Amino acid sequence: MKLLILFISTFLISCTNLENAKKETKAIMLINSVDKYVGMGEHNHRKSLKSFMGVDPVRTEWCAAFVNSILNSVNIPGSGKFHNHPLMARSFLEWGDEVKSPEYGDIIVFPRGGSDWKGHVGFYISSYTSHGTEYYIILGGNQNDKVSYSPYKAKTAISIRRWP
Repeated sequence: MKLLILFISTFLISCTNLENAKKETKAIMLINSVDKYVGMGEHNHRKSLKSFMGVDPVRTEWCAAFVNSILNSVNIPGSGKFHNHPLMARSFLEWGDEVKSPEYGDIIVFPRGGSDWKGHVGFYISSYTSHGTEYYIILGGNQNDKVSYSPYKAKTAISIRRWP
């Protein structure tokens, strides 16, 4: 009996570790997909970005289009499966599961322009604290008109989303 309990415990622990490894691998694949676009700007790389996202980055607020395109490129359904307006950053408020603390590769939604419908969305990379304020490093599109890593105040995040 003790041997059976030991076997089952070991099996469950290894399954948990396997699930964590799968999640970490998926997050790495996701961020690697984004990383190859870093530095591409809406003016200098307009044609490439438009081809990838299906929207003109010069004429469209494109952060959500970029996140959706990255998700689709790694076979994860984007916000269009859950919301009628997938080009809105806040469409991700209906995507995945809300979590309290971000992990590498999670999607974070931020407000923009003091509006109830405007926002910004990108992938969480890491956190740091400066002068008592916590910041999230976000990798996303349409950050200073290009794909980049940018800091955002953590306390301003509307939602942290994770695909199960």
